[in-house]
Amino acid sequence: MAEALLVVDVQRGFLHPQLPARNNDGAEEKMQKIMEAFRRSGREIIHIQHRGTDPSSFFYDEENIRFQAGFEPHAGERVFTKNVNSAFIGTNLLAYLRERGIDRLTVMGCTLPHCVSTTVRMAANYGFQVVLVEDACVTFALSDGAGDFLSPEMVHLYNVAALRDEFATVVSAQQVLEEYI
Repeated sequence: MAEALLVVDVQRGFLHPQLPARNNDGAEEKMQKIMEAFRRSGREIIHIQHRGTDPSSFFYDEENIRFQAGFEPHAGERVFTKNVNSAFIGTNLLAYLRERGIDRLTVMGCTLPHCVSTTVRMAANYGFQVVLVEDACVTFALSDGAGDFLSPEMVHLYNVAALRDEFATVVSAQQVLEEYI
C-alpha cells in the first residue's frame, strides 16, 4: 500500500492573535514529529496551502499564506495550492496521487471543521483509505450565529465523530508515531 501524508494549511495566518480560542495547543509539535517520522521512513509528504482569491480574504495576505516555521516543505516535497476548502478542487492532487499509486492518505492540519474535513471527505469519496490524526488537527471556536461561540473542543469532537468510520479511521499522533518506530 502506497501512502502519503497530507499536511493541510499549516500557515502563519492561523497564529493570528485575533482568532477565536482554539484547541490542541500541542498540535503543531505533534505534526512536526509525524512529519519527521514520515521523512525518516521515506514516505511521501504533500503540503497543502490555502490562497484566497478575494482581496478581503484573510488568506490573501502574503504573510498569512506563508507556512508556519518548521512546516516549510523540504526538497522533493510537493505543494498544492488551493483556493477553496478541498485540496482536490482546482488542483491536480488527485491525478498526482493516482499517478504515484498512492491509495492511503494520513491527514492532519488546520482547521478540522473546514479544509481538513472537506479534504478527508473528498479523499474517501475518491476511494482513498484515509487516516485522520485528530490530535494533530486544529479547531477554532465557531460562531453559532446568535452571538455566542461554540467551544473549539465541542466543534472538534463533533467533526471527529462525523468523520470517524464513515470517511476516515481516526487515530492519535501517538498511534501514528508507534507505527513508524
